[in-house]
Amino acid sequence: MGRRGDLKLSILVILSIVLTLFLLVGQAFSLINYDFIVSLGLQESIDEVTAVGIAWLKAFALGDTLVYIPLLIMGIIGLLRRKKWGFYAMMSSLAISTYWPVVNLSAIYFGRNDMALDADKYVSFSIILPLISLYGFWGIWYLYKNQNIFIK
Repeated sequence: MGRRGDLKLSILVILSIVLTLFLLVGQAFSLINYDFIVSLGLQESIDEVTAVGIAWLKAFALGDTLVYIPLLIMGIIGLLRRKKWGFYAMMSSLAISTYWPVVNLSAIYFGRNDMALDADKYVSFSIILPLISLYGFWGIWYLYKNQNIFIK
């Protein structure tokens, strides 16, 4: 792999590390102290999404903690070590990364009259969530095009 390939791999790994840290704080820690994470602005309050919304958010947090975060971590380590299992773990986590922002944006759109989100959240969600999906699509494309590095 040339310098450009190394740079792209480094960008993918750095973005994955940042996302992992965000998920550890915003999702995994919300299972321990949800109200604290709400105070940081990383989760929504009961006033914004109702008790049913909180149940769904906690369910996604549990799924992320048990599946998504471990896949990301395995993917990061495996890509850095140029292992086949790292390629597959990262491809799996990138697929999740393309999917969940679409679900969240759709829920916000379909529930816009039923949720009490402040205007700042609508703006930030509509910027950040598509960027996460783009990261996922770009990562999948990059790994697909360079799979010979990891799968021999």
